[in-house]
Amino acid sequence: MVKMRLRRDGAKKSPFYRVIVADERSPRNGRFIDEIGYYNPLGAGELKIDADKAKTWLANGVQPTETVKALLKKAGITE
Repeated sequence: MVKMRLRRDGAKKSPFYRVIVADERSPRNGRFIDEIGYYNPLGAGELKIDADKAKTWLANGVQPTETVKALLKKAGITE
């Protein structure tokens, strides 16, 4: 099954996440199919997601994780 989830980047104690589409069997920072945005929780909580790509993947049946589902709602892509 393909999922929309977060991939952790950044240094120790300063996380930076990329929103990716990957097979659920892949490791957290391993292979992925497509990158659709990023989330920086530090500071102002910067969030940028490509709405067209996200809607396309969701229409194709990709299941977002709970965290990504909350981020998509925050970005105004889903209800």
